[in-house]
Amino acid sequence: MISVATALSIISDVFYSRKTRIVLLKNANGLVLAEELISIINMPPFRQSAMDGYALLLHEKNSYQIIGEVKAGDSKNYALKPGQGVRIFTGARVPDLANTVVIQEKVCRTENTIIVEDEIQENQNIRAVGEQIKKGATALAVGTKLTPAGIGFLAGLGIKEVKVYTPPEVAIITTGNELIPPGETLKEGKIYESNSLQLCAVLQQLKIRNINKYIVNDEYESTKVTIKQAIENHDLVLISGGISVGDYDFVKEALAELNTEELFYKIRQKPGKPLFFGANNDTLIFALPGNPASSLTCFYIYVLPIIQKMMGMYPIGLSRILKAVTTDFIKKGDRAQFLKAIVSEETVEILDGQSSAMLYSYAVANALIYIPENIDRIQKGDLVETILLP
Repeated sequence: MISVATALSIISDVFYSRKTRIVLLKNANGLVLAEELISIINMPPFRQSAMDGYALLLHEKNSYQIIGEVKAGDSKNYALKPGQGVRIFTGARVPDLANTVVIQEKVCRTENTIIVEDEIQENQNIRAVGEQIKKGATALAVGTKLTPAGIGFLAGLGIKEVKVYTPPEVAIITTGNELIPPGETLKEGKIYESNSLQLCAVLQQLKIRNINKYIVNDEYESTKVTIKQAIENHDLVLISGGISVGDYDFVKEALAELNTEELFYKIRQKPGKPLFFGANNDTLIFALPGNPASSLTCFYIYVLPIIQKMMGMYPIGLSRILKAVTTDFIKKGDRAQFLKAIVSEETVEILDGQSSAMLYSYAVANALIYIPENIDRIQKGDLVETILLP
């Protein structure tokens, strides 16, 4: 067995395939740019009014003749003389000779004349050409994760499509004679299969849509054939169950026969000791424990960073903070431990139901507490490493 730190180091150093594709900007939310985007226009492309009011060519008096009106979208360019102005609206093009915009609340208008009732400064309430970004400047850099604001910004520059890192194609293989789909009649000796659904859900949170699910019985040949098919057609293969050392656990044997390179197997941790990580050509493979809580914990700690790297994301892994724990805890054994927990503004609480088979406590948790293998107890008030769940 290896330590948690060694496992994470191996994952950090592993070669991974990163693909790109062109997508419509409207479909790019949450994805990461694979190219530098250069603005092909100034933004704004013309001097633009920042307020509803009056665009004026200043003179010594505070009275101005209003000779026209400019709405947003108009292309009019009035040739103003000193003491003249136009009614103008937010976003409209400021006439070339106008050198200030006075907001409508600061004037008194009678027919075609206004009296300015406030001090006027040149260029007030005027957005300069290229004030937000100039033509030829970098709009967004490689590695930028696109947010709704980023999509709005790029759309405002006239960009319709972008090159992004492609989310990996993922296969989920669930093993076990005892498993049946939710909704079927529960017969003696059977349980409802949940791992593939929770793995699909967390993958979908990462904007991964190309997911194929396979279910195999505890039989060697069908296990090997299914794994082979998954490896040949996917970037990442997640296998749930069958990786331990029982008489009907065939995953590790099948992976070896398929010439899969073992990068590590078994970690000194609880839950999730029987975790396998390997590579077969360009496909990465995780064989996760079959217990649901173990499977999800291993995904968050080890699989997630790989997927984030494939998708060009940075930083990788879940956020970690220090919080004061609300109770004492004695760790049994010498393995590192991940505890389901609820974090609040000031503290973090260890939940009941820490069994690797229990998902109820995970369903209400928003964090994991990490206890390294060299620590055997924590006391109320101790600062503990707290991993924030998505």
